[in-house]
Amino acid sequence: MNDIDVASSDIAIQSRHLTVTYGERPVLWNIDIAIPRKGITGIIGPNGAGKSTLIKAMLGIVPIASGTVAMCDRNGRTLSGDAIGYVPQRSTVDWDFPTSVFDVVMMGTYGKLRWFQRPGKSERVATQRALEFVEMQDFATRQISELSGGQQQRVFLARAFVQKPSIYLMDEPFAGVDTKTERSLLEIFRKLRDDGSTVVMVHHDLLRAHDYFDHVILLNRRLIAQGPTKRTLTESNVETCYGVSHHMLTTSVDVDRDFHTAAV
Repeated sequence: MNDIDVASSDIAIQSRHLTVTYGERPVLWNIDIAIPRKGITGIIGPNGAGKSTLIKAMLGIVPIASGTVAMCDRNGRTLSGDAIGYVPQRSTVDWDFPTSVFDVVMMGTYGKLRWFQRPGKSERVATQRALEFVEMQDFATRQISELSGGQQQRVFLARAFVQKPSIYLMDEPFAGVDTKTERSLLEIFRKLRDDGSTVVMVHHDLLRAHDYFDHVILLNRRLIAQGPTKRTLTESNVETCYGVSHHMLTTSVDVDRDFHTAAV
């Protein structure tokens, strides 16, 4: 990868020589990436490739063994936690926790409150607007356990949106939702991009990647390729990433299901 100045107005996230280990086992090795601002970037690779770990390393959720990650505004200033919205995997959330949709979304405002300050009118208004943005305002009083998978994803997207971040990091936001919901979520992501946000997400469906992403990162513990989707998602790069010959670029395939054994 060419060396790119993280202070550049074109780059939102950059890692240099990023290595993450679990115990003595490397999960990510010497990763150099540069994610452009104001776009939708997909992180793609087989199971065990370190896709979710890369997102968590960006957020500081997992420790970095070596290297650096920087997330900056257009002037090269390091972004605070409030400027970064995180949508975790749905499977990692306790959906049986007794709380309402409105309260979950309002949790996204807590980071901007002072110690012991309770949410007030402005936080409630912001929460309502976030719910309207994802078309979940009619479910505000529902318990989160009563929601469908797609509705749950919208709630967590609203919780991120209420923070008004400039960067969204999403771990498999389309997992477990039907095609109609997936398309609807994609329209929301495109609105965020068109409003100037940077959207980064872990994804597994290579066929849809051409339609969904402006840029892609192909990952299998090491960086395989990155760049504009059309230029990067080639048969050669995909075969290098998955380690097998296949027809992924012309046939819809769930790569995490059919190629999980390809992870190094």
